Amino acid sequence: MNNTMEQTQNFTGQVVTDVAAAISGVMTTIGHRLGLYKALAGAGMVTSSALAEKTSLHERYVREWLNNQVAGGYIIYEPKSGLYELPDAHVPVLAVEDSPVFLVPALEVCASLWFDRKKIESAFQTGDGIAWDGHHEGLYCGCEALFKPGYEASLVSDWIAALDGVEAKLKSGAKIADIGCGHGASAIIMAEAFPNATVVGIDAHKASIKIAKERAIGAGVGANLKFETALAKTYTEKDFDLICFMDCLHDMGDPIGAASHAYRALKPGGTLLLVEPAAEDGVENNINPVSRLYYAASTGVCTPCSLSQEVKTGLGAQAGPKKLSEVLREAGFANVRVAARTPFKIILEARKS
Repeated sequence: MNNTMEQTQNFTGQVVTDVAAAISGVMTTIGHRLGLYKALAGAGMVTSSALAEKTSLHERYVREWLNNQVAGGYIIYEPKSGLYELPDAHVPVLAVEDSPVFLVPALEVCASLWFDRKKIESAFQTGDGIAWDGHHEGLYCGCEALFKPGYEASLVSDWIAALDGVEAKLKSGAKIADIGCGHGASAIIMAEAFPNATVVGIDAHKASIKIAKERAIGAGVGANLKFETALAKTYTEKDFDLICFMDCLHDMGDPIGAASHAYRALKPGGTLLLVEPAAEDGVENNINPVSRLYYAASTGVCTPCSLSQEVKTGLGAQAGPKKLSEVLREAGFANVRVAARTPFKIILEARKS
């Protein structure tokens, strides 16, 4: 066998693995929605019949689903006894919705791109953008469910704590803006953590703001939190101590303009917190599964969103710390640094002098 044939065979195996993962993603979503993972969590070794009875599902479907999960390495199978087990190490990823590594919602985002495939194909051909509200509804719910656990785990205790002098300001009473707040997850977290602070959630998507208000009521937060519909360059409130951009600056048509507006809206000595998808500088340094995921999302969602707006910068979800710092410095921030990192996020701090 010559070298090219061997490479072709190896690459064929890689693509088969990808196709298997893609179609099995449907099974993972079904497992979540029907409570199969939660029923397996901490249950030890079980039969397909016992799992079917526990979840009130049909055994034959449950058994076939289990075998798919075994083949993918999600579940362990003991052939002599015919028993199945969800390893404890897999539980936070598949069965614990408030875990920072709960990844099932990412599949809702994937599904939304399949629904929007024709729109994305058309954008490739025309160069036009796709506005955020032009996507399938699964995108919004998937993003909220995917991002929220990470915000709950890290926003206050790690990211805000890593900012110079900001935590003390927020505890004593300060003013926060959450730009591009979406369904309000991060704004609600900050309002709960800092009851003496005033939090303003701002988003251009009216439907998201409506949901954010409902989420705030459900969380029992309201005295120090409000939401408004506005663009990142048109909100009129000023004198903020902290302005946050949570996974949204790269989606904006004019990220420099949005950051410039934030600079003007901050008090002297105020801070901008920028949370973006984890990335290094240069494509060659982003050859890994996380960046592969983010480049795909950027192609189907983030870049089209930016190209649907004025300026059409198309920053992309893998801009990296160097480019992001350049955006913030061009917006007026002289002091910019990487304040924290996670496997999925990069957090920058920019201070107004």
